Amino acid sequence: MVALPTLSTLSALLSCLLDLVLRESCAGCRHSGVPLCTRCLEVCTRAPAPCHPRPGCPPAWAAGPYAGRVREIVLAYKDRGRRGLAVPLGAALAAVAGRAWPRQAAPLLVPVPARPHALRRRGYDPVRLLAMSAASRLRRRWPATAVVPVLRHTRRVADQVGLDITARRANLAGALTVPRSAVRRVRHRRVIVVDDVLTTGATVAEAARALTEAGADAGSVAVLAERVRARW
Repeated sequence: MVALPTLSTLSALLSCLLDLVLRESCAGCRHSGVPLCTRCLEVCTRAPAPCHPRPGCPPAWAAGPYAGRVREIVLAYKDRGRRGLAVPLGAALAAVAGRAWPRQAAPLLVPVPARPHALRRRGYDPVRLLAMSAASRLRRRWPATAVVPVLRHTRRVADQVGLDITARRANLAGALTVPRSAVRRVRHRRVIVVDDVLTTGATVAEAARALTEAGADAGSVAVLAERVRARW
């Protein structure tokens, strides 16, 4: 059965398109008089590549490094209210998910959920919106592609910025779960964990743990960008 986009999904994407059109400066370079100039768009749509392995993190793919223009665009999307960027960024994420997905069957995208206080501050969940945008593009290849936002926070966690890998893991240990009412949506299914930026891998590792406990096969990760360091 073909999974058609829901009314809420279409409404969100239309809102993003309107927001994108109304913005006048490029989110990546801030010089061009368009929301995203050709050069910055090309930077965001590089060929996906595998990320460096992280301990406890499933194999991950990204569109590029979290630096330069890509970093500026992601920050504009997440922290400067430029949610219209979900459209081009979603297209980039769709390309990444397409490389991370090893099967012929339609992929299931599981977005890492925003923390409740961040959701209240922004007014939207950036990763979930990215997943919705990516799924809309992926349905051209796999019509039954679905977003299954089943992960929930079990407790409050600290901001990850500035924490090393050990502190990040401790901060997130046991912080995510799949509610019993949602287990049937992912049990015995292979899923792609979706996030915006891969840093130490602690967040997606925790997401994969919670999904595995719910009976899912969380064997792939798709992110927009990877923060590259010499060692993890």
